[in-house]
Amino acid sequence: MGVGTSAEDIKSLRLITAIKTPYLPDGRFDLEAYDALVNMQIVNGAEGVIVGGTTGEGQLMSWDEHIMLIGHTVNCFGSSVKVIGNTGSNSTREAIHATEQGFAVGMHAALHINPYYGKTSVEGMVSHFDCVLPMGPTIIYNVPSRTGQDIPPRVIHTIAQSPNLAGVKECVGNDRVEQYTDKGIVVWSGNDDQCHDARWNHGATGVISVTSNLLPGMMRKLMFEGKNTELNSKLLPLIDWLFQEPNPIALNTALAQLGVVRPVFRLPYMPLPLAKRIEFVNLVKKIGRENFVGEKNVQVLDDDDFILISRRQMKMPVLRTIAFACLKGTWSKRGRKASWACFPFPLKRRAFDFYGQAKEYFAIVLGFCCEKFVH
Repeated sequence: MGVGTSAEDIKSLRLITAIKTPYLPDGRFDLEAYDALVNMQIVNGAEGVIVGGTTGEGQLMSWDEHIMLIGHTVNCFGSSVKVIGNTGSNSTREAIHATEQGFAVGMHAALHINPYYGKTSVEGMVSHFDCVLPMGPTIIYNVPSRTGQDIPPRVIHTIAQSPNLAGVKECVGNDRVEQYTDKGIVVWSGNDDQCHDARWNHGATGVISVTSNLLPGMMRKLMFEGKNTELNSKLLPLIDWLFQEPNPIALNTALAQLGVVRPVFRLPYMPLPLAKRIEFVNLVKKIGRENFVGEKNVQVLDDDDFILISRRQMKMPVLRTIAFACLKGTWSKRGRKASWACFPFPLKRRAFDFYGQAKEYFAIVLGFCCEKFVH
């Protein structure tokens, strides 16, 4: 895990952004836009980022992409912000494996959801969480609207005995938030429209926010500077706009309109229709463009400006092969470069074609795993 990171370090975070994942027109991650967006969060006071969460579209990623992005975020920003990797799954075995990988590449904490779709019993939930909690600091995420099953308080009270439980991201409402905070359990509001009251009236430590992708400075004020019903009321129309369709549809549309990310969507997500995009332009003008991320003028955008990606262009098994080749290859003292002798010629061509993202996988393997596996 992140060096010296404990659950106590995570418990103190007040503003955590569920960070958006931008894409290039061919469907790969746009790491330049991603880095700029993360940096905007840091500059404006966010203390943590959730990588590959619902907002970051972890559900549309392969695990190779997922772990690569966590490792990339740690490499670039781990000294400035807490990196919390979404490594939860409805399969306990998969959650264990992903969490092992996430901590191996340096994430500071894991985000874990309860098993969804197939669902399980209360005892099954406890056992599921008991399998991943020993690995490192953990935030449990309760969002019944997505999983189809509430995590009842008795589950949280049972697993709260683990020193690695940092707290709960709670979306059920502020009565549930207070139920936990009264017992000394740390809670982050998972609902931007309720987070002000959760923080100042119900004992929440802070928020894990979607809106902070757009307005990190204002969301920080909401969490750090005491009750501010005027600011909260000012932001509520935008928050309502962001959640008129399932997240992250509106956020993706908004960031494209602000020119912060390319207007590229991985299906099944599609941009909001023209009328809603016009509404966003008016909201930006009302709140003030200077409060939003990015420096370009907000635009409505035409329907034809958006690119919809229906298949994964990046062949992730190539990256996995490159990583293993690095581990098995020879190393120079100066560059620690892997020997290319183990690559068949076609794979060499593909590896160089994909170098823009393959190098991020190299960074993970070389930066975190080499000492463990090579020596």
